[in-house]
Amino acid sequence: MATLSRALRGVAATRPRRSPAPGRGLRPLASGAGPNSEKSVPYQWTLKEAQDTSAAARGPSRPLPSTASVVVIGGGSLGCQTLYHLAKLGVSGAVLLERERLTSGTTWHTAGLLWQLRPSDVEVELLAHTRRVVSRDLEEETGLHTGWIQNGGLFTASSRQRLDEYKRLMSLGKVYGIESHVLSPGETKALYPLMNVEDLYGTLYVPHDGTMDPAGTCTSLVRAATARGAQVIEKCPVTGIHVRTDDFGVRRVAAVETEFGCIRTPCVVNCAGVWAGAVGRMAGVKVPLVAMHHAYVVTERIEGIQNMPNVRDHDASVYLRLQGDALSVGGYETNPIFWEEVLDKFAFGLFDLDWDVFTQHIEGAINRVPVLEKTGIKSTVCGPESFTPDHKPLMGEAPELRGFFLGCGFNSAGMMLGGGCGQQLASWIVHGRPEKDMHSYDIRRFHHSLTDHGRWIRERSHEAYAKNYSVVFPHDEPLAGRNMRTDPLHEELLARGCVFQERHGWERPGWFNAQGTAPVLPYDYYGAYGHRAHEDYAYGRLLGQEYTFSFPLHHDAVRAVRLSFVGELGWELHTPRPSCLPVYQALMTAGAKHGLVNAGYRAIDSLSIEKGYRHWHADLRADDSPLEAGLAFTCKLKSSIPFLGREALEKQQAEGLRRRLLGFTVDEKVPMFGLEAIWRNGQVVGHVRRADFGFTINKTLAYGYIRDPSGGLVSLDFVKSGDYALERMGVTYAAQAHLKSPFDPDNKRVKGIY
Repeated sequence: MATLSRALRGVAATRPRRSPAPGRGLRPLASGAGPNSEKSVPYQWTLKEAQDTSAAARGPSRPLPSTASVVVIGGGSLGCQTLYHLAKLGVSGAVLLERERLTSGTTWHTAGLLWQLRPSDVEVELLAHTRRVVSRDLEEETGLHTGWIQNGGLFTASSRQRLDEYKRLMSLGKVYGIESHVLSPGETKALYPLMNVEDLYGTLYVPHDGTMDPAGTCTSLVRAATARGAQVIEKCPVTGIHVRTDDFGVRRVAAVETEFGCIRTPCVVNCAGVWAGAVGRMAGVKVPLVAMHHAYVVTERIEGIQNMPNVRDHDASVYLRLQGDALSVGGYETNPIFWEEVLDKFAFGLFDLDWDVFTQHIEGAINRVPVLEKTGIKSTVCGPESFTPDHKPLMGEAPELRGFFLGCGFNSAGMMLGGGCGQQLASWIVHGRPEKDMHSYDIRRFHHSLTDHGRWIRERSHEAYAKNYSVVFPHDEPLAGRNMRTDPLHEELLARGCVFQERHGWERPGWFNAQGTAPVLPYDYYGAYGHRAHEDYAYGRLLGQEYTFSFPLHHDAVRAVRLSFVGELGWELHTPRPSCLPVYQALMTAGAKHGLVNAGYRAIDSLSIEKGYRHWHADLRADDSPLEAGLAFTCKLKSSIPFLGREALEKQQAEGLRRRLLGFTVDEKVPMFGLEAIWRNGQVVGHVRRADFGFTINKTLAYGYIRDPSGGLVSLDFVKSGDYALERMGVTYAAQAHLKSPFDPDNKRVKGIY
């Protein structure tokens, strides 16, 4: 019987540690195993066990309809969730096509973990919906048990910064009613006796986290969807997407072609996971994702592990999932294996586990739960997963083709996010928009010059995988895929000490470093695949100095004059591209005697928050209204001018506001970055969307929407009658609420009135 420690020693003794080349493709399966061979996975049953091997000869599992309102391609977590939510919204005639059997792609071998707290308020809401569907709704609707197990989740912190991140998550959880506790090492040991806590600063415990069974979940979703009129057709590979051009020259989906016939439809949803790129190519749609091997091992029985919570040791990049009386052990390494040639016929398939790659997870797992050193390995699971350039899913309608939607690229989190994202996709299709602000998931976030740029996609997706468990710091920047889009001033600003940020492929000024230049160097893959890691990397070192939840170590000298962003008397200069550099140089020369200096977006952010200027996708999102955001003056409601959404705003104005954006100042010089809980009279009423330090007023400023916990209107009297506090990492700080900007509330400075 192999043990984890024996595997570790065996790899070290038999050959030197090496990094697999990114070009390695499909490896031979162990013991002559083929795609349908028996491999132990951490579930009592899978749909694979009920598979009739003679079904392939009979063709599709049911006759194809000639038409469908929506065709969902892919029978994994996202496909089944999307079909279910379409049916719940009353869509009749929706069809799901699966090339093999449900879950046969990547879903069947997923670890099925669900963690409720993430450093994103939108993702917390998406996860909450998944949990409701899996733990309650499906069983009530179908009578089937989805396989949901609520055994709790435990995040371990081996550094103070990591514990600070967990404290931030705990505060955000209070806004959404998610119970969580920051535990000391001693309290952690009492909860999880088999855990080594000597190197821990603390842990975050979420009692209502748990695990899902992919087969049970997908079976229940399909049962509920078909009961509402949807159809599921297995053993029916899609071979093409028919496209028509309408009278206005717009390309639209017309039909889906299969090996067994054609289905006319105006709407297709690409939920094909690792195979989503191939489906996209059928329609002329670029799908920026890559396939990689992701592995875990399942241990033999461990005495005393029963009923323990699932564990994420982020600092070791390891997860430990409870599987009855055993553990599944996996993680995310810096040298994952790319699956270069994705095979069409790869169903219920696994790769050989590459121990050279996996060994680093064994070390971390044994350190966290020492009993694993002498525990046997029951089985290994190594299957394909899809990853994206920014570690966010690809969703929404493709800009190249109307009626072609994406629901793929879930970065090994498809089961967790499936319920929430399936609901939003269904709303997108039916209502033309999602219910939540899904900008960070919308496929349109990528510039068209990047979506089929192989090197950019590969580098960024690799970094997303390698940093999957890294602390999410407020001012972090990618090192991969940089210098893709630069403007004429780039080299000039770089020479003046500019530290650049990357946004949509553009290199833009972030701030200016007085100690010299800090160019972004070619991506080194963190030293993997034979690349030599950069030494004395100035840009990386400056980013590292910002890896903190305290105040940054620098600030721009954190004053720029831009009319629309900072509210000072100033001008934006719009010049032809060839004129940018000479105009800039002339301005700097003329302004030198006046003390003119460079500043970047970090300064703009600070100045704009002092003036109360709203930022899109922070203070303002697609699910906010102008009235709630205090921007009624932009809507011309006092005139008779028609505009899109006028009726909805008039109705909201007549009924009163259920939430409202407020500004807050905190006298104590405490750093805040967003997601802090907002308290009013001892109750949580919202969370901070955006925060920064205002150097002019010498205070921390924050903006966030508040609600009345009792469900009442958020009137001006409600706002003014409250005592407020902001909670940062479990500590509350008294705050003053503002309906107008605390600095220059009458907006005089923009008019030159100082």
